[in-house]
Amino acid sequence: MKNLIAELLVRLAEKETESKELVAQVEALEIVVTALLRKTDAEQMRQINESITTAMQTATPVDQEHKEDLSLLENYLQRLLNHPRE
Repeated sequence: MKNLIAELLVRLAEKETESKELVAQVEALEIVVTALLRKTDAEQMRQINESITTAMQTATPVDQEHKEDLSLLENYLQRLLNHPRE
C-alpha cells in the first residue's frame, strides 16, 4: 500500500512539472505574440483579425459539446488581439 501511495505521489509530481512547463510555454508564446502585435499597424491588425475570424469559422464545426471550449478560445483570442498585456 505504501508503494502504491509513493508511486501515485511521484506521478502527481511529474504531472505538476509537466503542467508548469506547459504554462511557461504558453506564457512565452503570449509574450512573443504580444510583442509582434505591438509592432503592427492598424491595417495589418485588421487583416490579422479578419484572418483569425475566418480560420475560426472554417476550422470549428458547430458542436454543442465543445461550445464552452470554443467560447473560451474565442475570448482569449480577442483579449490577446484587442487588449494585449502591458
